[in-house]
Amino acid sequence: MIHSNGPCDLHTELPATLAAVEDFVLGFRRRTQPVLPREDHFAIELLLRELLCNAVVHGCRKDPDKRIRCAVRQRRQRLTLVVCDGGSGFDWRAAWRQSSGASDCSGRGMEILRAYATQVRFNKTGNQAVIVRQLSTGESQ
Repeated sequence: MIHSNGPCDLHTELPATLAAVEDFVLGFRRRTQPVLPREDHFAIELLLRELLCNAVVHGCRKDPDKRIRCAVRQRRQRLTLVVCDGGSGFDWRAAWRQSSGASDCSGRGMEILRAYATQVRFNKTGNQAVIVRQLSTGESQ
């Protein structure tokens, strides 16, 4: 169930499945396309998908009985994405120091975060990510 205080203020808990991620992201797209700057749509959706898919695949090991919490908030020209899973986490510090090549089939998550997020934070254990994206000042769609 999604709790909402506006199109860009969402709080939900999802089962740890890629189908649930897809449903949430498509619903997010429908709700936010009219209100977020057009030039930010791709980056925001990419960041959201990356966080949620990593939580499903790595954090919850695709166990549909596990849950992922997600919050999206817009305050002025900043969009904040928070994703938390019940997994044991990962060594985000080591992962942050590594880089991946353009032709790598996996392990590009940190490159995506570096390229599209304004600010990236993880909790100590690495099972919660907080991503901030500074929104463009251009016109909304």
